[in-house]
Parts: sequence; structure tokens; C-alpha cells
Amino acid sequence: MLFNIVKDMLFVGIGIQEKVKEFTKEMVKKGESSNSQAAIFVKELNERVEKNKKEVSNTITNFIVKTVQKMNIPTKDDIEELNKKIEALSKKVKQYEEIIKKKTEK
Repeated sequence: MLFNIVKDMLFVGIGIQEKVKEFTKEMVKKGESSNSQAAIFVKELNERVEKNKKEVSNTITNFIVKTVQKMNIPTKDDIEELNKKIEALSKKVKQYEEIIKKKTEK
């Protein structure tokens, strides 16, 4: 759900960006603006859009990290650490099984 909201927001931003480009081209054609003015405007708009995309992305990332932490969901690192412990314990169990096997064979 959150992903869809973000995706929709980005598409709206891209759509607005395209409409502004079209609008500035139309203004240049009609002589209401010069090419250089339009280029500066579009450049500034693109810079703002990129900055806003980064800010939105950071905000969403932080939100997701905090939400996962609150839900107490194990991270990839947590799971890897547990897997290492399981492997170590499995090796010890095998060692003890071999010791027991040798003692019972005597």
C-alpha cells in the first residue's frame, strides 16, 4: 500500500514535470518567453523535483526502518547471526554424537 502511494506520487511528479516542459515550449513558440528563460526555468524545476524525490525517498526509508524496528522484526543481520550460531551448535552436536558413538562401540 505504501509503495503504491509513493509510486503514484512519483508518477504525478513526473507528469507535472512533463506538462511544465510542454508549457514552456508553447510559451517560447508564442514568443512569450525566450529559449534561455525557458531552459533556466526547466532546469530549476528539474533540480527541485530531484531534490524532492530524494527527500521523499529518505523520509519513506526512515519511516519503514522505524516501523520495522517497532514491530520487532528480525533484520537480515539478525538472521545471519542466528544461522551462524545454529551451524556452530550443529557441529558441536555432531562432535558429541561421534564421541558417544565411539564410547558405545567399545
